[in-house]
Amino acid sequence: MATSKVIYTGGLRTQATHLKSGTEIITDAPVDNQGKGEAFSPTDLLATSLANGMTIMGIAARAHHIDMDGTTAEVTKIMAADPRRVAEIHVKLNFPKKDSYTDKEKKILEHAGLTCPVNLSLHPAIKRPIDFGW
Repeated sequence: MATSKVIYTGGLRTQATHLKSGTEIITDAPVDNQGKGEAFSPTDLLATSLANGMTIMGIAARAHHIDMDGTTAEVTKIMAADPRRVAEIHVKLNFPKKDSYTDKEKKILEHAGLTCPVNLSLHPAIKRPIDFGW
């Protein structure tokens, strides 16, 4: 079964629909690549997916009774030219209760985050420093 349906709506914009839920995402080409930049670009979504994919930490946290609710991530995408591509994705995590985690809990969460399916799916040439913010 297909995961999504994407329609090119013109003006360098697409509309993607997640088929199971009906959730929609709009993308625009970025301003530096002839677009309006009024929504996530496809490469913004790629970079953001690295932080979203780290929700696998939530599975590990639940299994080990670790409270990480409210954790946020800031994502910075760095592009390269010739060919135009994502060169780096920087993720900075902020655990609101970071002073209350044991070394063991930190290792559990870091391992889960670093082995998330998105991180493992990205090309090795893409640098992706991840700051867990401990």
